[in-house]
Amino acid sequence: MKVRMMVYLDGLIAGIIGAAVIAIWFLFLDTVSGLPFYAPTVLGTGLFLGPEALSSTEGVQFSLKLTLMYTWVHVLVFVVLGEIAAYLLLLTGKNPNLAFFLLLFVILEFGFVGTAFVFAEPVLHELAWPAVLLGNLLAAAGMACYFRLRHPNPIMRLQRAQSHQHR
Repeated sequence: MKVRMMVYLDGLIAGIIGAAVIAIWFLFLDTVSGLPFYAPTVLGTGLFLGPEALSSTEGVQFSLKLTLMYTWVHVLVFVVLGEIAAYLLLLTGKNPNLAFFLLLFVILEFGFVGTAFVFAEPVLHELAWPAVLLGNLLAAAGMACYFRLRHPNPIMRLQRAQSHQHR
């Protein structure tokens, strides 16, 4: 398999892992609190209907349509982030380490908070910040673990792939 395809595949898988980890985390929290799918409904409402829809006094009602629409965007964003991370690992030739994990976490956390602040600030009041923080930490850990297990040494992987191409 060509190196480029390996990078794309790794980014895709890492992104899906990150998206799944955070989705499962919030599904667990929402179910325990008695409101399954609350977080993706709130996020979908804020993203697709605007912040005004979150400020109504009747609260956010579960919407399968908004949940699925948000989930689609959520997975796409994580796949893009996974692709960027995979490409950065290839460019640097470094092993995924603690600094890489921390970089992923910071990007996820500030990405969420910044996006929510710009597009739908009431989302930040609806979701508990410790839950978001821990969810992003778990997602970054899942992605970093995948990269670490898959590519303990990207330079050797690149050399092996190139030697297979020349055969």
